[in-house]
Amino acid sequence: MKKILIIGSTGQIGSELTMKLREVYGDSNVVAGYIPSAPPMGELAESGPCEEVDITNGQQIADVVTKHGIDTIYNLAALLSAVGERKPLLAWHIGIDGLLNVLEVAREHGCAVFTPSSIGSFGPNAPKDGTPQDTIQQPRTMYGITKVSGELLSNYYASKFGVDTRSVRFPGLISYVAPPGGGTTDYAVDIYYSAVRGEKFMCPIKGGTFMDMMYMPDALRAAIEIMEADESKLRHRNSFNIAAMSFDPEIIYQSIRKYIPSFEMEYQIDSLRQEIAESWPNKLDDTCARMEWGWKHRYDLDAMTRDMIDKLSLRLNKQ
Repeated sequence: MKKILIIGSTGQIGSELTMKLREVYGDSNVVAGYIPSAPPMGELAESGPCEEVDITNGQQIADVVTKHGIDTIYNLAALLSAVGERKPLLAWHIGIDGLLNVLEVAREHGCAVFTPSSIGSFGPNAPKDGTPQDTIQQPRTMYGITKVSGELLSNYYASKFGVDTRSVRFPGLISYVAPPGGGTTDYAVDIYYSAVRGEKFMCPIKGGTFMDMMYMPDALRAAIEIMEADESKLRHRNSFNIAAMSFDPEIIYQSIRKYIPSFEMEYQIDSLRQEIAESWPNKLDDTCARMEWGWKHRYDLDAMTRDMIDKLSLRLNKQ
């Protein structure tokens, strides 16, 4: 049975991935690492062990790994794209200096490491449609730069020191559990909240701007399946394109209107997020993930919309 440490367990992905990993591997085998400014609460805090783990403190990571006999680290600490542009030095410190701490601990203690990359690792010079697994990566955001650098560092530690590093390039992630955290694709989460609350949605991204998206249940499954995959079949390791759906604001708006006909949307463009969005791919080619470890998404846009509206309606009515 794996013994897992989640760094960033209270974040947008971590809060759900921690609970899913506890469901799969047992509550006591998954340690929720957190920073004091974002402590675990509710079921996350009560269902299993929790430890203070600051990714910028290598000794603290090592101490927790030793204490709990950790053999697998999920490194989810990062500043999202738009936030990273406002705080580029902090984005680098967390994304790269922090990753080096994790990789060094993994090298010394024999841990496997999952560190997600992103569609943000591509830049405007990459092919926009059917973006290949292996292509030019020249991002123009600090977020993207840290993701490309993280892929290279993870590959280096795998080839140089034998550390079992693995990763996927997440598209925009949509969830009814975790609130948006400042990502460029977060409009596709905000829009469901506005629809369920009966509010007009002010869309920060222009119509016609396509980006890859994925429903969180598929993303959680990908993060687990890649770490369970047969290592001998993984040619790419860091990092696999994965995809599920691609749409622009108008398409998701019309999808919601099938279930909430009165829903209204207007455009109020955020120039920073629009600039970032236009530098990213429209749709990734995830053939390598499908061939090397059997990746396959389960949710398309309509299935996600139905589930988001149902789950958010229940969630918001309880508040």
